[in-house]
Amino acid sequence: MALNTFTKAGFAAFRRGRSELRLRRRHCKGTKKYTMLSQAVKKRSEQLVRWGTGDLTGAHQKPLFGLDAAELAARMVEAGETPWRGRQLAEALYRQRIGELEAITTLPTLLRLRLADEGWVVGRPRIAEAFQSVDGTERYLVQCQDEQTVETVWMPEGDGGEAGDGSGQELVETDESGKRRQRATLCVSSQVGCAVNCQFCLTAKLGFQRNLTAGEIAGQVIAAFERHGIEVGRDRVNLVFMGMGEPFLNYDNFMGAVRLLVQEVELSPQRMTVSTSGIVPGIERFAQEPPEVRPKLAISLNAPNDAIRREIMPINRKWPIEAVMGAMHQVPLRPRERITFEYVLLGGVTDRPEDAIEVARLARKTGLPVKVNLIVWNPGPGIDYTMPQPRR
Repeated sequence: MALNTFTKAGFAAFRRGRSELRLRRRHCKGTKKYTMLSQAVKKRSEQLVRWGTGDLTGAHQKPLFGLDAAELAARMVEAGETPWRGRQLAEALYRQRIGELEAITTLPTLLRLRLADEGWVVGRPRIAEAFQSVDGTERYLVQCQDEQTVETVWMPEGDGGEAGDGSGQELVETDESGKRRQRATLCVSSQVGCAVNCQFCLTAKLGFQRNLTAGEIAGQVIAAFERHGIEVGRDRVNLVFMGMGEPFLNYDNFMGAVRLLVQEVELSPQRMTVSTSGIVPGIERFAQEPPEVRPKLAISLNAPNDAIRREIMPINRKWPIEAVMGAMHQVPLRPRERITFEYVLLGGVTDRPEDAIEVARLARKTGLPVKVNLIVWNPGPGIDYTMPQPRR
């Protein structure tokens, strides 16, 4: 039954039909830990399903997920309802994590029918496929409303990058009953593909396709939280915006997602880190964000000097290391906060002892509290680099 022909009797039939279309998650075991530098899965799975039913395609549906409480209140006023209905919707979408409009029972049935008749849907991204490695790391293909997928990675024991950053995330925590708290890290994408063209990254091979919306970025987080039963306020999960895409080339939607997660989901921005390849205008804009909604900053340095960085990261030709460091100094750091230098080790290119010395000098020269996060490069097809030797 199409959403735009709903009747009261049809609502129950629609609910039954939706339950029959629930997506079954697929688990594939692998032998290595997946990271965002791993090969993206391109083939479409038979398990992927089209969102919606009847003649309402994703292009005609209007997602509620991605609107904050004020925007939802405005939609409710337009529908002839009181503004506090918007707060009810925000509670259902972001805290109760309800994924279907008909399941938001705090709204009257007739209101839900009317919203559905007008084409409104929850519209939250969904995990279409999941792949699990032997260490528990899970890589998700998250499906957006236009059926494109992006990659999101769940690391149950964290990614090691939080050590020494002032968050205390590296500590093992338990609740009052002695039960161990979750201390996972979730790696989130901000674009479909990427335009930065880092020579060692497989996402660059996809090219840039489009920006993700604020709802599509935040929806990756909510989908993973629902899958793992995360209790906000109890389980302490780090978010790293280091997946597909360059967040600062999709700045408004990236920060829109952060605000949704902070204000509506009530996550702490101090447990979020955004990584940029060095988009200087984005860093300068980021420095102006109020601390109550500003994540921590990571710079994808990946090379000890401009000469090497230009070869592996073409963006360095526009904004060299000195320009990136200048912009970085504008970011006001909170107490105990550090800026992270992400550094991918490429065999024979960036992993030499002289490179280590140069990076250390560069870090000291900033005069800021910084740390270096070393990342072993994962090989991929069509990329002419090698993994570093273990002794490196």
